[in-house]
Amino acid sequence: MALWPATTPNIVEYSRMENSHIEVWQQCLNKIKQEVKDQAFKTWFLPIQPKKLEGNTLTLQVPNFFFYEWLESHYIDQLKAAIRSQLGEEGQLQYVLQQKKAPQKPQVAVQREKPLRNPLQQKERRINRHYGQAPIRDKNEKIHNPFVIPGIKKKEIESQLNPSYTFDRFIEGDCNRLARSAGMAVAKKPGQTAFNPLMIFGNVGLGKTHLAHAIGNEVKKNMKDKVVLYVSSEHFTNQFIESLTKNAISDFVNYYQLVDLLIVDDIQFLAKKQKTQDIFFHIFNHLHQRGKQLILTSDRPPKEMADIEERLISRFKWGLSADLQVPSLETRMAIIQQKMHNDGIELPHNVMEYISYTVRSNVRELEGILISLIAQSALNQRDIDMSLAREVISKFVDDVSQEISIEFIQKIVADYYDIPVEKLREKTRKKLIVTARKLSMYLAKQLSNKSLTFIGAAFGGRDHSTVIHACKSVEAMLQNDQSFKSIVADLKQKIKQNTQP
Repeated sequence: MALWPATTPNIVEYSRMENSHIEVWQQCLNKIKQEVKDQAFKTWFLPIQPKKLEGNTLTLQVPNFFFYEWLESHYIDQLKAAIRSQLGEEGQLQYVLQQKKAPQKPQVAVQREKPLRNPLQQKERRINRHYGQAPIRDKNEKIHNPFVIPGIKKKEIESQLNPSYTFDRFIEGDCNRLARSAGMAVAKKPGQTAFNPLMIFGNVGLGKTHLAHAIGNEVKKNMKDKVVLYVSSEHFTNQFIESLTKNAISDFVNYYQLVDLLIVDDIQFLAKKQKTQDIFFHIFNHLHQRGKQLILTSDRPPKEMADIEERLISRFKWGLSADLQVPSLETRMAIIQQKMHNDGIELPHNVMEYISYTVRSNVRELEGILISLIAQSALNQRDIDMSLAREVISKFVDDVSQEISIEFIQKIVADYYDIPVEKLREKTRKKLIVTARKLSMYLAKQLSNKSLTFIGAAFGGRDHSTVIHACKSVEAMLQNDQSFKSIVADLKQKIKQNTQP
């Protein structure tokens, strides 16, 4: 806690102290305005409200958690310079979140149905703890590095885990069920299951790092005595090189031998690094033989890793290799809903559906589009609707309006009949599900550019003759049942409304 000077302030100083938080922030704004574009200044800085100044800590109120994250990601340097210009090198910044919905556009609402579980209130406490303890730092400013090599005498090791990567935030689906289940098993009994090492592999942006961190965070939460460490393969290599230059190999090895759960991200980047592979081989053996848990992530399975020693490859295969695949439509919907809930933001349901079926490559791209959508809404003072969603997505996805996916058609029909989408792919003769399946096949043939064979495969591996039969059955129902004809027309309209340019 900062102390006021021992000297008695004069009248001018007393006046400044009464309105100091407003004046200090106004001076900060004057400085920031010279360094950022006018539109960005109006969007990201004018809505900020100064709340109080205690010692060298200025408290600012921001509309929501997304707003805070955006400031931290894009304007931390300007904020740092402005605060320090007014409060000196020890200047500190603390955020609080606005408790009521901001009246201005965009219409970004804080969810408050259950105040005790309000995600923004929880995050506000975390923000206050973080920014109330340390001065603002440059992104590149050197801070205490727990990987101090040589001369390691302190056994307490910082985990380097991201606390926001948890199992609660990792949405389960068919695309990742095996990997997530194995991760949970490892988290409950690290080093005591057959999943050692646990190799998590998959393409970029599918959640490998998130899942690995989630395991580590779960172990740290429930087993306080366990030493957990996350490290990228690049960082591991750099540490090893540093230990070589300082003649401290034994310190480097001893450091890693203290770990109970070692997570190495992007292990494939050890390729062609012979000496680094050698040292990792010995560390791996030491930990594995003593029942310590190893978790590795990679963009490919062990058998496809090139320029990695065979003895390492064989060890990677000792445990379980679990892959992460592209999430299904339902999983993508769940990911969007959870992310928006965590950030305290509401999106129209049709916008979430549209994003879910349009963006299919990976979760990272999905999250990037959500951030871009909200930012565009704020910058241009527009409500988030289908028009804005199409504009934003068109910059990321080629030919957005050229194709209607079968899984989107399945989702629309399944929602109408209030049944799970997966029921359309199962072998069941329940009348409601059979009708929904036939209608989905009919609409897929009418509205998508897929072949009959492709459509059949999308419904549990059925052949083209089944699709033909389904289409004929629906056409007969359209001729004899006026209410069914109305249902089909409504569903067609809904699909087209959500896909037209």
